Amino acid sequence: MRSALVPQIATPVTSVYAPPAAFDTPVLIVGAGPVGLALAGDLGWRGIPCILVEKSDGAISQPKMDMVGVRSMEFCRRWGIVPWVEGSPYPRDYPQDNVWVSSMTGWEFGRERMPGLADEPCPPESPQKRERCPQDMFDPILTRFARSFAHVQVRYCTALQSFEQDAQGVTVQLRSHQANDDGNTEPQTLRAQYLVGCDGGASLVRQALGIAMQGQPVLTYTTNVIFRCPQFSALHDKGRAYRFIIIGEQGTWATIVAINGRDRWRFSIVGSDSKRTYTEAEVREAIVRAMGKPFDFEILSMMHWVRRELVADRYGDRRVQLAGDAVHLTSPTGGFGMNTGIQDAVGLSWVLEACLRGWGGAGLLQAYERERRPVALRNVREASGNLSRMLSPRVRNPGKAIFAPGPQGDAARAAFGEEYTAMMKREWYTNGIHLGYRYEGSPVIVPDGTPEPPDEVSNYVQTARPGHRAPHVWLAPGRSTLDLFGRGFVLLCLGATPDSASPALQDLRAAAADCGLPLTLIDLDQPEVLQAYVNRLVLVRPDGHVAWRGDSAPQGAAARALVDRVRGVSAAECAA
Repeated sequence: MRSALVPQIATPVTSVYAPPAAFDTPVLIVGAGPVGLALAGDLGWRGIPCILVEKSDGAISQPKMDMVGVRSMEFCRRWGIVPWVEGSPYPRDYPQDNVWVSSMTGWEFGRERMPGLADEPCPPESPQKRERCPQDMFDPILTRFARSFAHVQVRYCTALQSFEQDAQGVTVQLRSHQANDDGNTEPQTLRAQYLVGCDGGASLVRQALGIAMQGQPVLTYTTNVIFRCPQFSALHDKGRAYRFIIIGEQGTWATIVAINGRDRWRFSIVGSDSKRTYTEAEVREAIVRAMGKPFDFEILSMMHWVRRELVADRYGDRRVQLAGDAVHLTSPTGGFGMNTGIQDAVGLSWVLEACLRGWGGAGLLQAYERERRPVALRNVREASGNLSRMLSPRVRNPGKAIFAPGPQGDAARAAFGEEYTAMMKREWYTNGIHLGYRYEGSPVIVPDGTPEPPDEVSNYVQTARPGHRAPHVWLAPGRSTLDLFGRGFVLLCLGATPDSASPALQDLRAAAADCGLPLTLIDLDQPEVLQAYVNRLVLVRPDGHVAWRGDSAPQGAAARALVDRVRGVSAAECAA
């Protein structure tokens, strides 16, 4: 079922920030992949003008992602673009099964049956669910969203040449690949208050800052091939499925993924940590081998790439920040890369708004790295674990028995398939990864003394403990508690007696108003909301994470200290 009562267009911007006259833009974003586009769109939604530059023309011949995770879909809900994602060309009745085979016409060892997009229910912990929307479908949606704001510019064929920052901003040199009227492509100098590098694993912005990455630089050398074959599903007996994992006597060696659920497929030679470059003839031979018989197909594009497990030492330097693949590179096994990057974008966007509008302190940008880097470390490790599980037949070779005909082979295949299927479930069911990340130890989160819950992969138990994503509870048909968050800080006043007008909250309201921190107080008397949030007062940040909770409001200096803490202002800044 498609989401009900979600607006087609996000709530209109009420106040657009005007930068000082010396600046061309408040924020310049480098890299228009999904993370850069999400950042531009979220800034636009917040009323922050920005310019997004991309060195390519934006065309995508090799979709690098196809799964929009449940948390990313919650952000799409906030932006009002869920109908756009659900209306993408990917067929909603296409089964999402994962199947492991010797070849497409050979033995089937097992499968994880998963429904099509239209039939998969939302989990109880979210008003949304994951969606299959490949990058060549999702990027245009994000571009449309970003460009829906007049104060957001998206410039393709424009490359970053260099930049230099000072105490007030960043001077940026750009060069357009599109010639002007006299045939020249002259460099352009822009002045921005902040620069954000969303420019991928080879990030020029990160390199210019001298920031190193740590981890495993090579997991596998992999070759991806997009091929077209309209009759592919009719050429074998495995039925329609999202992903086929090909396992031979040497172990797992290839995968085939339904890119658009119709005629385009991605074939990947997974490879190893030994570099090998395949010719088109070798790739064709490998595709035929994976099918198990000759067939007609058209190769549309080939890409040789390196699977990595790397996280940057730092996420930025003063007025230059980084997000997405520029700070974390991960195996795609699990679909964590882009979704982690979109979390970066939302986490950075509200911080930039706070700094630009003047109510955020220097501690907010420092907290961005403190909060997001541990999440990246966690996610890239989990993705590498998924890769190890997928490739485990290389290490724990099941033997030739699973390729032998007859009853003995059938028994061996059944035993292997059962074990492999059970092991692979961890990759397919990951709400704990997508929703359970938390900002433990963040300097702008006020802990409440409760113990940190287990950080699990598949199991996710909602909690309003400070640092965690604020829980989802249905308030009415089609309306979630999550729909209350995003524009500014929200103080939930829970219980049967309305509290938002209480004199006890006067000091907190006054402290927020005094420094310009946007604060909305909302009374909710549903018992199920109090049950989920535990305390009667819960302060939720613009990114939807709980900043503080308690049963009584802080008074006097304590109220101001709370406001200063969550907005990243130090005692020294207050004194100044």
